[in-house]
Amino acid sequence: MKRLARRLALLLTLAGICLMTGGADGRLGAYLVARPQEERMKNVTVLDAAPAFAPDVPRRLMQAVGLAPPKESFSPPPPPTPEPDTILETTIEGGMRIKNETGYWVDAAELLAEGPGLTLPPDEPQILIIHTHASEAYTQSGADRYTPSDTNRTEDTQFNVVRIGDELTEILTEAGLGVIHDRGIYDYPSYTGSYSRAGAAIEQYLESCPGIRIVLDIHRDALGANGVVYKTMAEEDGSTASQVMLLVGTDESGLEHPYWRGNLAFALYLQNAANSAYPTLMRPVELVPQRYNQQLTPGSLIVEVGSSGNTLREALAAIRLFGRAIAPALSELVLYEE
Repeated sequence: MKRLARRLALLLTLAGICLMTGGADGRLGAYLVARPQEERMKNVTVLDAAPAFAPDVPRRLMQAVGLAPPKESFSPPPPPTPEPDTILETTIEGGMRIKNETGYWVDAAELLAEGPGLTLPPDEPQILIIHTHASEAYTQSGADRYTPSDTNRTEDTQFNVVRIGDELTEILTEAGLGVIHDRGIYDYPSYTGSYSRAGAAIEQYLESCPGIRIVLDIHRDALGANGVVYKTMAEEDGSTASQVMLLVGTDESGLEHPYWRGNLAFALYLQNAANSAYPTLMRPVELVPQRYNQQLTPGSLIVEVGSSGNTLREALAAIRLFGRAIAPALSELVLYEE
C-alpha cells in the first residue's frame, strides 16, 4: 500500500507539472529542449519529443509511475517514396523538316540542293567526335546499371554517351574514314563551363590535326515534364531503337558564327542520307539561336541520340542505324587526287 501511495503521489506531482506547463508534455519537452542548460526537474524523466495529445497525457503519466501497461512507442510514418517518372514512348515525325526556333527564314529544299559544301582530305583525321556533356546517360535497364553522379548521368563511360561515340567511331572507321574520338568528360564535376572546356579541346584538335573538317558533339536529349518522361522510338522493322536529332546553332544570340548556314546544309545532307535508309529514325533538324561551339569550324553539329527515357540498348541501336546510313554519304566527300 505504501508503494502504491508513493506512486499515486508521484502521479499527482507529474499531473501538477503538466497543468503548470499547459497540460501537454510535448510543450514541456520543447521547453526543456529550448533551455538545455537549466537543471532538469528531479525525479522526472523527459523522453524524446513526440507528437502529444492532451487526452493521452493521463495514460503516459500512469506509465511513468508503472500503473499502466506501456503503450506502443510512436514512430512517425516514413516519408512517402517519390513516384517514379512515367516513361512514355513517342515517335516524332522528322523527314526533311527543320524545327526553326530562330527568326531566320531558311529553305530546306534550297539548302539540300546546295549540298554540304565540304570535302574531306584522304589519309588523315577528318572527323572529331566529342562529348560536351559526356556524363549524360540513359534510363537504367537490364544489365545496364551504373552508379549515377546525378539523375541519368554517370562518369562511367561504358554507360554514358561516350559509349555511343565509341560505336559511331567504330562504324565510320570501318568505312575507311579518319576519326578521332575524344572520350573526355567536360561536364563533371562542374556542369557550368562545360562548353568552354570542350571548345578549348576542339581548338587544340583543329590546330594539331588541320585535316579535321567535321566535329560531331554527341549528346542525349531530355524530353518531358510534370513526372512524364518521353522516350523517342524509331519504328524500323527488326530494330528497337531511339530516334536521333541533329541540332544546328546560329548567330542569332548576337555572337559571331560565320558557318551556321553551311552547317545547316551539312545537317540536311546527313538527314537526307539517314532518312532515305530509315524513314522514322530522324527527328526534325533543330535550328537554335545559340552557337554551341559550332562557330569553331564548318561541319560542326550536335547529335542528340535518344532521350533520358530511352535505355542504352535503344540508343546503341539508333547510333548503329545512323552510322551505317551516313558512312557512305561521308565517304563521298573524300577528295582523292586524280
